[in-house]
Parts: sequence; structure tokens; C-alpha cells
Amino acid sequence: MEIDILSLFPSYFRGPFDVSIIMRAREASLLEIRHTDIRDFAENRRKVDDRPFGGGPGMVLCPEPVANAIRSVRKPHSRVIYLSPQGGVLNAKKCEELSSFDHIVLLCGHYEGIDERVLTMIDEEISIGDYVLTSGCAAAIVLVDAVSRFIPGVVGHPDAVAEDSFQEGIFDGPHYTRPEVFEGMEVPQVLREGNHAEIRKWRKNKAIEKTGRVRPDLVRGVMFK
Repeated sequence: MEIDILSLFPSYFRGPFDVSIIMRAREASLLEIRHTDIRDFAENRRKVDDRPFGGGPGMVLCPEPVANAIRSVRKPHSRVIYLSPQGGVLNAKKCEELSSFDHIVLLCGHYEGIDERVLTMIDEEISIGDYVLTSGCAAAIVLVDAVSRFIPGVVGHPDAVAEDSFQEGIFDGPHYTRPEVFEGMEVPQVLREGNHAEIRKWRKNKAIEKTGRVRPDLVRGVMFK
């Protein structure tokens, strides 16, 4: 997969993509991440924002540099995504869907957002939650990390993705490792008996129990599917 990230601060991304699983995916050519500075497409390289028509606080990204930045990387098969608090909320299903694209363009919003006319060039808006960030850069990192896990070969064991939280609409079940006793707390007996059918049943029940306690809306969603 190829990912182009358009932002005002390409240096923001130094670090998160240079370690661990994402780094290994890049080294294995499973994932290519490129950065484009929107300022490079401004007439004087500095003027990328202006006051909004109609008044109001904050600044808005001007349409010309943003549109030209998109055109510089867009291909016929690209999926152009604007990271915005007004978008559809990112979830596991959307991440899996996006992993099927060969090329994704991520536009990071800044200040009060982008000129509305640029949205005609956007395929979809995505939000990582019901809150506002100082820019879309952090959201881009979250999306890249979450989507990359669905690319074949990125995660070592393919079942690890299939069994994660939200893949069945609820949380993942609890996990334990050695030692068997830690500060007086034991690993549940069912996990030590080797009966895989009973283990799956136990984990599913525990997952439903915690999901119902923390996110009852998810449990209701699964029940009424």
C-alpha cells in the first residue's frame, strides 16, 4: 500500500513510522509512506491560510495550495481522505475496508479546517473520535497504524487481527501469561486445562461481560444485527 500524507508539518511524523511494526512493514515494502508539505504549493510558500468570509475566530486553509497538493499525488485509483472531526468515525470495519486500496491520500486539517470548495476533491471525511485536535496529523498516525494491521504480512500472525477487539463487534477477551500466580492472583483454571472449546467460550463470555459494562451500546448493536 502507498500512503501520501499532506500536511503543514511533515516533521511531525518523525518517529511514529520509524519504529516497531510500521517500520518493519516499510522495510519489507509492504507499506510506503510519503509526506507532502502543503506550503510548497503556496505562491510565496508561507501564505496558506486566511480569515474566513463572514467573520469568526481562527484561520482557514486556502483552497489553492491544498487543491494543488492533492493534485500532485492523486492517481486514478487513489482514495482521498480528509481527516476532520466532522467525518464518519473510524472503526475496525472502515480500517479493513481502507486496507484494500492500493493508494490512500490523507489530508490533515489545520486551524479551523479547509476551504469548503476543496471538499469536491475529497472521497470521504474521517474522524478518529468526537473531539477536536490541534491538527489532523495525530489522526493520520492513528489511521495509518490501524489500517496497516490489515495489510497481509504486516502483523506476524494473521489470526491476531481477526481476534482483536471490535472484529466481532465487541471487545477482545482477557489475556494472561506467566507466571501463573502474580501477587496472589491466579490465571483462571480454564486457561490451564487445554480445552480449546471451553477456552473460546470463556473468552467470549468475558468479552461480552466487559463490553456490556464499559460499552453497552456495542452489545446492543451485536444483539440486534
